[in-house]
Amino acid sequence: MNFKQHIEENKDHYLNDLFTLLRQKSISAQNDGVRDCAALVVGKLKEAGITHVEIIETEDHPVVYAEQHVSDDAPTMLIYGHYDVQPPDPLEEWKSPPFEPTIRDGKIYARGVGDNKGQMLAQILAAQTYIATAGELPLNVKFVFEGEEEIGSKNLPTFVETHKEKLAADFVYTSDGPMLSSGNPYVLLGTRGMLYVELKAKGSDFDNHSGNKGNIAQNPAWKIIELLQSMRDDEGNILIEGFYDDVEVPTDLERQLLEQLPFNIEELREQVGDQRIDLSKADYYKKLCFEPTFNIAGFSSGYSGEGAKTIIPSEATVKMDMRLVNNQDPDEIFERFKAHASKFAPDITVAKIGAMSPSRTSADYQIVETVREATERSFERKTFIQPSLGGSLPNHVWTNILGVPSVIVPYANADEANHSPNENLVVDNFYKGILCTCEVMKAASQMTKDELLQKRTTLA
Repeated sequence: MNFKQHIEENKDHYLNDLFTLLRQKSISAQNDGVRDCAALVVGKLKEAGITHVEIIETEDHPVVYAEQHVSDDAPTMLIYGHYDVQPPDPLEEWKSPPFEPTIRDGKIYARGVGDNKGQMLAQILAAQTYIATAGELPLNVKFVFEGEEEIGSKNLPTFVETHKEKLAADFVYTSDGPMLSSGNPYVLLGTRGMLYVELKAKGSDFDNHSGNKGNIAQNPAWKIIELLQSMRDDEGNILIEGFYDDVEVPTDLERQLLEQLPFNIEELREQVGDQRIDLSKADYYKKLCFEPTFNIAGFSSGYSGEGAKTIIPSEATVKMDMRLVNNQDPDEIFERFKAHASKFAPDITVAKIGAMSPSRTSADYQIVETVREATERSFERKTFIQPSLGGSLPNHVWTNILGVPSVIVPYANADEANHSPNENLVVDNFYKGILCTCEVMKAASQMTKDELLQKRTTLA
């Protein structure tokens, strides 16, 4: 089974497949081309040799589901991805049209090439490569490609709950997001969850003159500021009762994994755009992987235009997001947040805008190391393991609802500019992603179901 040779011989064909997919719009937020793209993905899966392919409807955009069953005794791998993309705006900042894929300096530029069509298609083409070189896949494989990831995967939890028996697997494999800024691949074992809330304070029925009604009319902006000050101290600790109750302490193995990860303070400062950042590697990864956040995303009240306008505003609004770590329940955190607000500022209204649960797979499962080794062989670079991503993905549907380990191996380059103009994917990463999925399939197939979930307590 010479995967590399087959991929090399079919490079042009595989690239054309990707370009066809990229030309098809699938902007979920605008319902632009989504269903046509789902049909295109169905065709690609059938071309790959997958025997069972279907479209499953949700309340909004459909899920493309496929499976190839080879043996009741073989392990089952579920591959997740998404075919929807972000809107391309602002169009004037693109150097080439977002839905006309273009190669410049070894990179493919197009909306969705990194997030997630290029990485998703690499999984499909891996199955095609394996079947072409070996005659059949080495293990049972199921594919779940959704069309709503870019709008919060709102129907995915219900889909997984409804189809738990159909989706039963031994582990879930996802390729999404960028590699480390050093260019090294890594295996992600979890994601932070998120709670998004809105606070609204009301003063008078209308704006008032800040002199004529000063000290008379109430200012709702100050009400919200005082409430926020009651929620967080000067050191950044969150003062809401019970907020930290379910936060887990990292295990010894997780600490070892963090120590191995690369870290460059100057690079971090450049990425964030703040030369004042002063963190050790241990503090950086602890804050990123194991600590929740408490962020003010927006604050609006009164006048913020040019010049002066002396008013006492009648309304104030704050939007906040909290990134939650493993074992924190967004619904419970919202109730605690709401109770705190009710105690300190009962006339301020609190609304939940959105929520997503956190997720974490234990680092001690043998499948984690198996995937890491396969990735390292494929990309020919040191591959690390990171216990959690700072951001949020719907990974909890696999670990919490389906109840299986889930690993994420990003194939995109660190500067992929996903969600931004000039989104891109290094061409070589696309081909190595195909190879990597082949190697993961091969390695996992050589283990029994029990061996996949064997525990280890130290690094190899």
